[in-house]
Amino acid sequence: MTASGRQPLKALVSPSVEESVSLVKEALSKRRGILVVGSCTVDYHGRASSRLDSGERIVVFKQDGSLLVHRPIGYEPVNWQPPGCAFHVSAVGSCLQVKAVRRQPAESVRVSFDHVYLVAALDLFDVGEFALHASEEDMQRAVLLMPSLVEEGLKPISYEKKVEPGFVDVYCEDNAGGLVVIEIKRTTASKQAALQLAKYVEAVRGKVNKDVRGVLAAPGLGKGVQRLLTTLGLEHKALYPRKCAEVLSQPETRRLQEFFEEK
Repeated sequence: MTASGRQPLKALVSPSVEESVSLVKEALSKRRGILVVGSCTVDYHGRASSRLDSGERIVVFKQDGSLLVHRPIGYEPVNWQPPGCAFHVSAVGSCLQVKAVRRQPAESVRVSFDHVYLVAALDLFDVGEFALHASEEDMQRAVLLMPSLVEEGLKPISYEKKVEPGFVDVYCEDNAGGLVVIEIKRTTASKQAALQLAKYVEAVRGKVNKDVRGVLAAPGLGKGVQRLLTTLGLEHKALYPRKCAEVLSQPETRRLQEFFEEK
């Protein structure tokens, strides 16, 4: 019980079918989330049809009408339904049965528990802000997926390109047909990062007969770094981890992310 009198969790261990149905119905009537752990089958009908044979699983029915069926391993649900479902609960013989129904499109998922180990009603409160922050590797992927994060018109040629001093993070061609060497930093870039970029640019210039530009892509620059970049003929482009994380979180980029992860 919280200080406000709210009871965030009400749980039953190894409940009977009648007890399970009663608690789930009570939770649904109060628009609470439900967690059920037990042995179940899952049947889907809608745009296609599927059946998941009996197995021990973790099933979550959320307050927004979404449904997640998890196996004991793996982070992705094996079955799921998006928000907006109507839940119906009943006892069918010796089984607890919960059905999630959507109207548009018309589809349903029926979860039938022949044995319940745990059932819980969840009255959870969460208004915390979610902040995404990418690693340098994530930022590299984001730039490859959306080069305009650094500059409009860039076309990636390769990444982790081997040159004599090391590896170029991202190697591009710009609108004018020139080559662009991009060094990515997740935090404020130092003079060392600028000097490293200069070495990469010189190495590339020694092998091609094209204009070559160097870009230090980072959220900001340390003291004196902008002056050093100007002296070396290099550029700084603002690139933020959070923006890169947002790009990577977009559904249409996930297959491309998988491609880079396989490399």
